[in-house]
Amino acid sequence: MNVSKAMYKPLSLATSVAGGLIAAKIFTEIWQRISPTNQEPPDPQDLSRSTRDAFLAAAVQGLIMGLVRAGFARAEAHGYRALTNEDPS
Repeated sequence: MNVSKAMYKPLSLATSVAGGLIAAKIFTEIWQRISPTNQEPPDPQDLSRSTRDAFLAAAVQGLIMGLVRAGFARAEAHGYRALTNEDPS
């Protein structure tokens, strides 16, 4: 394994964590705008909130997380290829 491939894994981990933090912030902002009560997203174990809200929040959060992670992964792969002239996989 060459040095550039060895450096890709830690970089990938760091960008994944950063992407997760950014996605969580985006989700919170979007949820507060679409929530009729302007409350925090429901915890699935909070039975005082409706099942509909819990499922809607999970679906929106999953969509946002997936999009942000895919965007970060693509940008990371393009950056790696630009620097090394190799595909990261």
